[in-house]
Amino acid sequence: MTDKGKDGARSGSRERQGRDAYAHRLKRMREQGLKPPVPPHGEEATRMTPEFALDCGWGRLVFAQTFDNTESMISALSAEQPDRRDIAVYVRDPHVLLANAPQELFLDPSHTFRLDLARYRASPKSPKGFFIRRLTSQSDADAINRIYAGRSMIPVPPEFFWSKRDARTIIYFVAEDEQTGELLGTVTGVDHMRAFNDPEKGSSLWCLAVDPAARHPGIGEALVRRLAEYFTTRRAAFLDLSVLHDNEQAIALYEKLGFRRVSFFSVKRKNTINEVLYTGPEADEAFNPYAKIIVKEARRRGIHVEAVDAEAGYFRLTQGGRSVLCRESLTELTSAVAMSICDDKSMTRRLVSAAGVRVPAQLDGGASPDEIAEFVKRCGRIVVKPARGEQGRGISVGVSDPEDVKAAIAAAKGVSETVLLEDYIEGEDLRLVVINYRVVAAAIRRPPSIVGDGERTVRQLIEAQSRRRAAATGGESRIPLDAETERTLREAGYGLDDVLQKETEVAVRKTANLHTGGTIHDVTDIVDSTLVKAAIAAARAIDIPVTGIDLMVKSPSRPDYAFIEANERPGLANHEPQPTAERFIDLLFPLSMPAAARQTMQKEREGGS
Repeated sequence: MTDKGKDGARSGSRERQGRDAYAHRLKRMREQGLKPPVPPHGEEATRMTPEFALDCGWGRLVFAQTFDNTESMISALSAEQPDRRDIAVYVRDPHVLLANAPQELFLDPSHTFRLDLARYRASPKSPKGFFIRRLTSQSDADAINRIYAGRSMIPVPPEFFWSKRDARTIIYFVAEDEQTGELLGTVTGVDHMRAFNDPEKGSSLWCLAVDPAARHPGIGEALVRRLAEYFTTRRAAFLDLSVLHDNEQAIALYEKLGFRRVSFFSVKRKNTINEVLYTGPEADEAFNPYAKIIVKEARRRGIHVEAVDAEAGYFRLTQGGRSVLCRESLTELTSAVAMSICDDKSMTRRLVSAAGVRVPAQLDGGASPDEIAEFVKRCGRIVVKPARGEQGRGISVGVSDPEDVKAAIAAAKGVSETVLLEDYIEGEDLRLVVINYRVVAAAIRRPPSIVGDGERTVRQLIEAQSRRRAAATGGESRIPLDAETERTLREAGYGLDDVLQKETEVAVRKTANLHTGGTIHDVTDIVDSTLVKAAIAAARAIDIPVTGIDLMVKSPSRPDYAFIEANERPGLANHEPQPTAERFIDLLFPLSMPAAARQTMQKEREGGS
């Protein structure tokens, strides 16, 4: 062999040894899960895209293994756009990175989990009541943003889904309800090989989100499995994800599916979106969701919050020389007279009726048996409810049988001595949140229902659905197993111990109140102007600055309605993503509003005068 040939052979041998050593190092780190990959050298380094950051619409994924030095990674993170959240992932030496930009960056308090796709096994069970598919239309994009907003996630500009993303690199899957066509959940996948020629052949999962009002179990699991199966067919080696350290429910799901914790780190830039992650807890744990949403918005604006009785939802907001005591959305601005009007449903009805708001026929529950029988005969079906009370307690809907009417009156009297009988209006329950005599949010409230699986009893299905509703609402929504639930089931031909056939859907209550398991569906963008005017007229008649007006409607986009009641303490947290907390704080502390918003409001007032 010539010297030249020998040199070539030695060179080839060194290259093979280098590749073998690098492959061995990657294998060891994958198995031990100690650190992200060491930036490769030689031939491998030329293959990987240098300093790669992937735009995901909500922000960028900055892949740290593609950066050679700390300075360039800091520079990349400093280029974060307003209202976006960039994430540097697979940061090998986070302590060094943070030491060079301590005022700008922070270590994300999330765990990284990895699924070895070579060991992954698909589930033999198929989703029930929904199916998983790829994102296909503009309406899909809008629905994804709706789900993101409901989960307090950053929305993605609609045009990104079609014109700006790399369709080969970023993959969207959605869960669609088989009956209604509504999107129930979504997940995003990133193909690392397509993105930056990842020598590890990795992939990652982002933005798993399920609609809080979804009634089918297993949606999140089905989305994760579909993404894992997709990347398995693409011959990816693993699927990684990042999850907040205290998200126990999500972590339990991932561990169930075979994900294992690995010691990889992420770094983010300090901004208003990430603030809660690096400033520490605000000691809001004792507040319920209705108080917490207001407290969070107040603190965001620099308004001091004093917890008076967190468990009961009492707190004091102070800014400058102004101080306001609140109980959730009820404040000193609501007079005792307005509260007493809302508390007495018969008085509420008389006042709003005088203001031109349509109300259903009504009878005092203390009327004679003959009068009650005549009223039921004239109406067909009626609603029995206590004149005073809240959260749906003591209300019976759609009763007509004399014995059921008698039992409903007795149940209502357990809440209030005065009982009202009303004409039952067919339709949907619409809640309009009115703040400062403007409708800020509108939502259809639907009664809880269950879907059979052919195995579990009605009781077991209700208990499972109740647990899901409680988990989605911070424990605020549960389905009671009481006489009203049994009556509703009995009318549908079922008992608590019956086994419901597969895909059979049964309503388990007739009231749509959140506290008794109802679900809320935002319709603010489509609500008819007649309904908006009726809600504002009712609020002005009561003279209440913050209220929830309940109407029965044929459709939120049609003018037909009947007034049901007014709530002096509406749950603002039920209406995300609408800016209910923002408008509430605007009312209490108008000087905390951005100057541009104050100017716009002033112009609107001048134009209306």
